[in-house]
Amino acid sequence: MIPALILLLAADFDVLIVNGRLIDGTNNPWRWADVGIKGDSIAAVGKLKGKTADRVIDAQGLVVAPGFIDIHNHGRSGIMQVPTAENFLRQGVTTLLEGNDGSSPLPLAPYMEKLEARKISVNMGFFVGHGSVRQEVLDLAKRNVTPEELTRMKGLVEQAMREGAFGISTGLFYVPGNFAPTEEVIELAKVVGKYGGMHISHMRDEAADILKSVAETIRIGEEAGIPTQVSHHKVIGSGNWGLADKTVAMVEQARARGVDTTIDQYPYTASSTGLAALFPQWALEGGRKATAERLAAPETRARIKLVISDKIKNDRGGGDPKNVVMRSCGFDPTLAGKSLADITRQRGREVTIENAAETAMEMQVQGSCSCIYHAISEPDIARIMTSPYTMIASDGAITASEKDFPHPREFGTFARVLGRYVRERKTLTLEQAVWKMSGLPAQRLNLRDRGVVAEGFKADIGIFDPATVADKADFENPRQMAVGFKHVVVNGQPAISEGQVTAARPGKVLRYRAQ
Repeated sequence: MIPALILLLAADFDVLIVNGRLIDGTNNPWRWADVGIKGDSIAAVGKLKGKTADRVIDAQGLVVAPGFIDIHNHGRSGIMQVPTAENFLRQGVTTLLEGNDGSSPLPLAPYMEKLEARKISVNMGFFVGHGSVRQEVLDLAKRNVTPEELTRMKGLVEQAMREGAFGISTGLFYVPGNFAPTEEVIELAKVVGKYGGMHISHMRDEAADILKSVAETIRIGEEAGIPTQVSHHKVIGSGNWGLADKTVAMVEQARARGVDTTIDQYPYTASSTGLAALFPQWALEGGRKATAERLAAPETRARIKLVISDKIKNDRGGGDPKNVVMRSCGFDPTLAGKSLADITRQRGREVTIENAAETAMEMQVQGSCSCIYHAISEPDIARIMTSPYTMIASDGAITASEKDFPHPREFGTFARVLGRYVRERKTLTLEQAVWKMSGLPAQRLNLRDRGVVAEGFKADIGIFDPATVADKADFENPRQMAVGFKHVVVNGQPAISEGQVTAARPGKVLRYRAQ
């Protein structure tokens, strides 16, 4: 009789979310609905009055949405030190996709196992990085692969796909990815296609040659026969502003002829990458020692200086050395937060573009830096964002060191879209924004049980106040957490409860399996 009595008294759900306005991640209009969770999954959605649960969350006045999926993330730089990934949890992000821009752990399996042992608060999946694969086989050599080397590269990609990679990422802007011809990437992408994976790319150029780069990204998907995506899409340099109309049109035209092409984007007028972005790519071949040797040769140094000066004036420098701000410099942590203009002045030079180029060359030899570049326009951001083929992604890291000066996208991307571009500017509706952060990236990744609040899906859920959700991080004070998310549930367990990060670490390492 005792077991029967216990059965009669058992709650219907482990967690029951009531009185919320449900935006389910499909781009459908919001509706009133309760959500019942059992274990790690959603057991029921609808009118659940009279049902019982071990824990009831009253979402009166709040929006209930799928946990957001950050398809372009660099969280592995800090997840081991900050396993809660609080800067993303507080934006409602429950899943991070790593291995972007052509860089990933290799092989993947040992890192995934280490991550599982660490126990984390968010889910994390991986792409295999083309640049990492190329470096494993060719180191940093600037040449085409031999047939035997290409076979080895294909083997590494295939191994990663079997280990659970969601596809291949390329960083064709970076060494050594930028040494690869398009045909090399297409051959590797074909391997990914056998497993149903995708291609996601930091293109070769996001400034003067952006149209060529978008065309190349589309070509890779078209000739390999796999989905292809333009990463963190932006238009850099004031002379190129307005080209977003053409790049978005190129994506639309590709889709019209059957190429599965999409975009991801972060909502900021500044990008972030290494100081090496100012250098000609040929100057970086062979690593820092080889670059230092080139800079020691007067004629070669003069050639490099001309390119850097041009990039400060017309490219990532936005026309002024003050627009290049250091995030972190391993050789001198005190430089974090200072601009290239500040450092040029600090080194006793008048602040000119040519003198700033000299400073950049000195710094690159010393150890280089990670930088923030202010050179993007708001109209281009809005044009890209409103495309139905664009999803939101942070391109951000989990910043572990208090000495770094991070890009605010790491703390604010998703909340910024909800506050600035939905509530204030009305660039998107709330339903569109949620879909671009959940259902659309889930569909892109073939994550068939996440990204939507529906029966049978995993219980990754964010509950936020649409009237107050906002990013607080800015370029002057980037280490400020987003506000507005009261509850975040990951795999059925509260990772944030009543605005507080919990001790639970319910995240999982996600492995892609073709279905």
